[in-house]
Amino acid sequence: MEYLADANRYTSMQYRRCGRSGVKLPAISLGLWHNFGGVDTLENSRAMIRRAFDLGITHFDLANNYGPPAGSAEENFGRILKEDLAAYRDEMIISTKAGYYMWPGPYGDWGSKKYLVASLDQSLKRMGLEYVDIFYSHRPDPETPLEETMAALDLVVRQGKALYVGLSNYDANQTKQAVSILKQLGTPLLIHQPRYSILDRWIEDGLQTVLEDEGVGSIAFCPLAQGLLTSKYLTGIPDDSRAAKESSFLKESDITEATVNKVRELNVIAQQRGQSLAQMALAWVLRSGRVTSALIGASRVAQIEENVAALEQLSFNDDELSAIDQVLR
Repeated sequence: MEYLADANRYTSMQYRRCGRSGVKLPAISLGLWHNFGGVDTLENSRAMIRRAFDLGITHFDLANNYGPPAGSAEENFGRILKEDLAAYRDEMIISTKAGYYMWPGPYGDWGSKKYLVASLDQSLKRMGLEYVDIFYSHRPDPETPLEETMAALDLVVRQGKALYVGLSNYDANQTKQAVSILKQLGTPLLIHQPRYSILDRWIEDGLQTVLEDEGVGSIAFCPLAQGLLTSKYLTGIPDDSRAAKESSFLKESDITEATVNKVRELNVIAQQRGQSLAQMALAWVLRSGRVTSALIGASRVAQIEENVAALEQLSFNDDELSAIDQVLR
């Protein structure tokens, strides 16, 4: 059946200006890191992408290595885009990244101009696009001069292959240097994608200040700590969870009794707010406006619907914030 987007898709989603740019991002964005690859069911991926767009999620975040196998998330997204969403391309922000291993030899990893430009060319072919809206350097390369990596980002914008550029996993000092180089090149840094959640606050120690001072937006990945900040692990490790899968970054050993006890206490606070734990965790990340967008993952449509509903209550009172801090102290 032909897909027609919901006519009311923009009525309830919140859109936030990304730094000092002209771009606004939805407060909730959809990441295709897991559950959209070649090992997954295409029709489930299609249903999630369609529902996300119907809920006002206009930003879809990918990377060259998303799958598995690597590249397959981009291929599947490209197929769904062509078959269902081609008419809405100009209403969408599509991003991809390069920086992790993709092919053998010295040119298939890290941050050289050779790798980044070639990788973006491959990503565009997989998705069937002429350009992406945002292209990221996925991680800093300790052996490639930062000037070369930033020159590659500048080049792809000038070639028309990307409209904006971003960084991911760069620390505060690296980000500040990158911002300076990109300014000199004439391609300002649009956005930074760091890991950030109630359980992982490292960006508050310097990076957020750099981003605010430089007018750079931010989009938090793993705001639900790969599922830890949901009801999934409150009573054990489900067989279908990420922690149960050997290939997951979240390991069974990460789910200690001490961590689970903290999550249970956070869940009580969420219930008192009338939210699920996941909704409160997303609201917390978005609470002060310092984060432009929270990047969610999903394995089924209901999770997307639940997460978007977090936007109904983003404010916290002082007692709630103190209680959250006390749990983690």
